[in-house]
Amino acid sequence: MSATTDVTEPAPGTTAPAAVDTARSRLDLGRFRELSLIPAILVLGLIGFIVSPAFLTADNLIGVLQQSTELSLLVLAAALILICGRMDLSLESTIGVAPVIAVWLVLPSTGGRFNGLGLFPEWTAIPLCLLVGVAIGVLNGFLILKLRLNGFIVTLGGLTMLRGLQVALSEGQSIVDLPSSFTYLGRASWLGVPAAIWICALLFTAGGSALAWLRHGRALYAIGGNAEAARTAGIRVDRIVWVVLVIGSLLAAFAGILYSGHYGSISATQGSGWIFQVFAATVIGGVSLNGGKGSVFGALTGVLTLQLVVNVMTLAGVPALWNQFLNGAIIIVALIISRFASGEKQD
Repeated sequence: MSATTDVTEPAPGTTAPAAVDTARSRLDLGRFRELSLIPAILVLGLIGFIVSPAFLTADNLIGVLQQSTELSLLVLAAALILICGRMDLSLESTIGVAPVIAVWLVLPSTGGRFNGLGLFPEWTAIPLCLLVGVAIGVLNGFLILKLRLNGFIVTLGGLTMLRGLQVALSEGQSIVDLPSSFTYLGRASWLGVPAAIWICALLFTAGGSALAWLRHGRALYAIGGNAEAARTAGIRVDRIVWVVLVIGSLLAAFAGILYSGHYGSISATQGSGWIFQVFAATVIGGVSLNGGKGSVFGALTGVLTLQLVVNVMTLAGVPALWNQFLNGAIIIVALIISRFASGEKQD
């Protein structure tokens, strides 16, 4: 391996790094753990059919998948970050502030409800939104890994700061005059299925494949399990974690593009409160808050479980006001089950 890579080979005559071996064994166990929600999804499907015959219609099931797309990208980002033993609360705000900054830079000032700068052509809105996501990830990585600040406090402060910036730039109102290029992916359909569903499926496949087959992907489990052991084994921990933080923020910004395109506007509160759903989905999907355990497929089943619960409740006529209570209850129950199933202590 060259000196520029993030994972170095063991010295001649030595055995494979114990941290990477541990990561591989954890991944093998995760193949069984990630299927644990499949029975729950099947039961929810049966309950949904009993509650309303409309549950199993193509329109309803595609609608559930469409509603899951933006949240699933945040869950994918959170799963990757949690697996390597970190946490990023600012994902909730990135999904809203990145689109706002992008359209603020491209839309001209018209004297109307929203006044932009008009510095860039409208077709650059998506690249600018993604660049904002990258910048947020780079900043988080710098504060956490270079200045050695507490990651929870840094990203909590980032959540608050970015939310304030989002509200300030949007002047507390929804932005409705979005560039057509910015709304395409959220509204388009490919082969009769919303484009957002195809995109999310592709990204989850890429994420799962990276964790299963790529050396750098498997290194995330080693880092999350024991960062010092991983560092001793030759894994460049800080660089890999920094890249994961950037990828997480990039996914959150892209989720903001899909969400804004889907609804045709950017709300001043877009993404507010989503972090609770994100952690609910990742926890019930088998991703450990302590790091080193979990899979993106398990996280995806967590998203689908939450969305199916909401869908069944809606079809049954249960008020949506109960959704937040239910998400919190699901997190607590999942933690209890995880505690007794694994025999590990939860911090």
